[in-house]
Amino acid sequence: MTSAAPHDLVVTQATLADWQVIAGWAAAEGWNPGVSDGPAFFAQDPDGFFLGRIDGEPVSAISVVTYGPDYAFLGCYLVRPDLRGHGHGLTTWKTALAHAGNRTVGLDGVVAQQHNYRQSGFELAYRTVRFTGTAPEAQVPAGVRPAGLADLAALSAYDGACFPADRPRFLAEWLTGPGHRAFVRHDGERVTGYGVLRPGHDSLRIGPLFADTPEDARALFAALTAEAAGREVAIDVPEPNTAGVALAEAAGFQASFETARMYTGPVRAHAQHRVFGVTTLELG
Repeated sequence: MTSAAPHDLVVTQATLADWQVIAGWAAAEGWNPGVSDGPAFFAQDPDGFFLGRIDGEPVSAISVVTYGPDYAFLGCYLVRPDLRGHGHGLTTWKTALAHAGNRTVGLDGVVAQQHNYRQSGFELAYRTVRFTGTAPEAQVPAGVRPAGLADLAALSAYDGACFPADRPRFLAEWLTGPGHRAFVRHDGERVTGYGVLRPGHDSLRIGPLFADTPEDARALFAALTAEAAGREVAIDVPEPNTAGVALAEAAGFQASFETARMYTGPVRAHAQHRVFGVTTLELG
């Protein structure tokens, strides 16, 4: 297949069984998706994933995942390399974006697409930088322990203060997915941060890393990297969080990739200073 017109493209909702196609394309772009992201992503919004097909063969993808009545997040915007430049991406985009309804839509846009996103009504909020490096030897600090489903209510409440929407269905899968390791920091009375480490295609991924203070973040980072000592790890840090940038750099991590967080409108107030590591560029 060498070319086809956009009107030959049929865009339908993707299923969890289709996720490996989307994840494979993302891996080929160097985005390093998590190995077991699919179940958590689809738990949040099973109707939020789309594939464009020509003659039944997948050629494009996008996700528009909804979080409650006010917020959605766009990701996984991909067109097969040999079929780019024919309008398939734009057709897929327009079809899927209707799923967001009147919600504000967020995304983490790669540099090459940011101009197109601005033309579609997205405005820059901040830059996110991926830092990658070899996890240092570390010990799990006092006050940090493994987290699981028993912590879901407390972590959902904490997460909701750090993210523009509540997402307990997603977190239930994210905390316990295959290969995922979650840690919580507690001061004896309340949660002061949590983080998750998961396997990716090219390196391990930290996300989220949410914490009240830089000290809380350092403790959680130590626990997460202790699980990965000697292995390559990546974390996506919002650039305005200078303490988060300093944390990654102090570990010897190097900037390797960047995106821009962009929104089509206002989002719920949340504690952006607590975001030392973005959960996932695909779902926010």
